[in-house]
Amino acid sequence: MELLPVVCLCLLTRCGITSADGNGPAIVKVEQDSDALLPCSLSTKENIETKQFDWKKPAQKNEKKKEVFYYIAGEHYNNGRDGQSEEFKGRVFHFQEELKHGNASIIIRNTKMADSGDYTCVFPDLQTRQPFHIKLIVGAAPKPAVTTRKTQHGVLLQCEVQGSPQPTVEWQDSAGNVLPAGETQVSRRGGRTYFTVNTTVTRSDDFRCVATQETLSHQIYTEIYVSVNGEIFPDHILIFR
Repeated sequence: MELLPVVCLCLLTRCGITSADGNGPAIVKVEQDSDALLPCSLSTKENIETKQFDWKKPAQKNEKKKEVFYYIAGEHYNNGRDGQSEEFKGRVFHFQEELKHGNASIIIRNTKMADSGDYTCVFPDLQTRQPFHIKLIVGAAPKPAVTTRKTQHGVLLQCEVQGSPQPTVEWQDSAGNVLPAGETQVSRRGGRTYFTVNTTVTRSDDFRCVATQETLSHQIYTEIYVSVNGEIFPDHILIFR
């Protein structure tokens, strides 16, 4: 069995799926409070409407094993079947119309940091019971918020980023050169931590604020064109590494 592309389903979510090398897990990165798509599809596209599949979150660190989603011939945790772990109740859904194509992917709504970890998807009815392995990472930084203000010294560029773990934030010009910037300012609002970095430019160019979370292998940026002697025309670009 192997993972099949699930691009059409990704359009329904704000998800990032990174292919794994060898036998390692596929990696899914999402922002906190967004939805996460965990892919699990049969390469044979065998109809599994009358079969069963089981999603679990194996025991990790101080946590016990969690029952995430279980389906068997039309019965599942969302239509009366018991056994689902409390923290996943009402938050995990499958794609009923995709079952006939062998797709047992699920979506976890409103993700929290505690949802991060390893997940497995197994098909007990099939001869090959090797599970699919997915690693979910919650806390990927969303695109930076960029504001501009003209000053007597040029144009002040301000970049604000929220994410956990703390991202490294820097300003770059169109050639990729890192610009001198002030010390990162830290603030808290609504229970979240925000990181702000300012720089001042004196020439027209495309500038980008880049947020990097090394531990998540995640990078994202917002780009803006600055005309020092004229108007400022923002053009937001979202990039995942």
